[in-house]
Amino acid sequence: MTMPPAAVLDVVIPVYNEEADLAPCVRRLHAFLAGAFAFPCRITVADNASTDRTPEVAAALRDELCVHYVRIEAKGRGRALKQVWLAAEAPVLVYMDVDLSTDLAALPPLVAPLLSGHSDLAIGSRLSRGARVVRGPKREFLSRAYNLLLRGTLATGFSDAQCGFKAIRRDAARELLPLVEDTGWFFDTELLVLAERSDLRIHEVPVDWVDDPDSRVDIAATVRADLAGIIRLVRHLRDLPLGELRARLGRAPLDPPGVPLGLTRQLVRFAAVGALSTFAYLLLYALLRPGLGAQAANLAALGVTAVANTAANRRLTFGISGLRNAARHQAQGFAVFLLCLALTSGALAGLHVASGTPPRSVELTVLVVANLTATVLRFLLLRAWVFRPAPAPATARVDGEPAPGPGPAGQHIPEVTPSTREPSRSASFTPTNSRARSDVW
Repeated sequence: MTMPPAAVLDVVIPVYNEEADLAPCVRRLHAFLAGAFAFPCRITVADNASTDRTPEVAAALRDELCVHYVRIEAKGRGRALKQVWLAAEAPVLVYMDVDLSTDLAALPPLVAPLLSGHSDLAIGSRLSRGARVVRGPKREFLSRAYNLLLRGTLATGFSDAQCGFKAIRRDAARELLPLVEDTGWFFDTELLVLAERSDLRIHEVPVDWVDDPDSRVDIAATVRADLAGIIRLVRHLRDLPLGELRARLGRAPLDPPGVPLGLTRQLVRFAAVGALSTFAYLLLYALLRPGLGAQAANLAALGVTAVANTAANRRLTFGISGLRNAARHQAQGFAVFLLCLALTSGALAGLHVASGTPPRSVELTVLVVANLTATVLRFLLLRAWVFRPAPAPATARVDGEPAPGPGPAGQHIPEVTPSTREPSRSASFTPTNSRARSDVW
């Protein structure tokens, strides 16, 4: 018996109690996929613990159209997407609302940059230039206010976090999804924020979108949950291992030609940390010098600022968060501190041998020069030894999976037909009467 070809595209539809609308929507989507793409596609119905006849309808669709059905025994759209996407084998994963409010003609341009390997995620946007949206003023206000809040609190760059029309590459999904905590409506926002902070490419497609006026979503509860999610991300985003994720996905930042990777950014941040450390060191030295003497004051001031300097450079300059290897980094930083101590102490000792009792201003000047020299040495040692990143392990690609970035010449890219239009959609389309939706915002 010949096995069917593996799907290149897996379109997931999360549902809850959609016995009336599921079948017509899936049939319409199935017909569109068959005409729009020349490669195998799969439709997956992710059932969020429906209590009506949704499972029976999905079973009939499975027999009729080979639809894949997954039952999740707990509510939550984010939970359903996370479970289904982590188990999926298709190189590109899509999800859309069951009411198909978004014009399906936007699907080929949504997935094309992911199939080619250029982008990592793609989102439909109702707020970008070129989008055509039909919805009431209340939802329009909420949507724009929410995305404006995201830009103000999390510095997001995408225009529409909650449009129920998104796609992601499988390799990116398997790296990002374990870090996403939300299992409800905030799932989309959290996924996009993590992707953006990991320097993944997010492609936006303006969509034609018609609102379903009969939504059953509890707007007040959803707003409260989303605000709580924003607060959680603001508090804990820095603790996530996004630097390691960037390395695994090959999304480390690029630098000007001839400049080592990350050097420009690291130099700027190291200089800022060093300037603050030097100021703190001189202040402590000046305060401690009268009571402790020159050498003891130098030792105490260096010791206090060295610990803070290592911690600040670890987080800000070299982008390392969390407690992993923190003790080793401080121990190596202490070794660098001892070297800097020998340099500054030697400069002080040489000054006192040469001048006896030099003026305080001369003493401080010598210390500034010695500290600047020690700072250069410190940066070189921190970068090349203490915080040197481990080489990213080579990962084998699954056959048929797009490469993480623009592919080599001759790489096969499945045929996409962007010009395919869904019949009678632009002026006369009315979404099916679904009520569990993602477009509160």
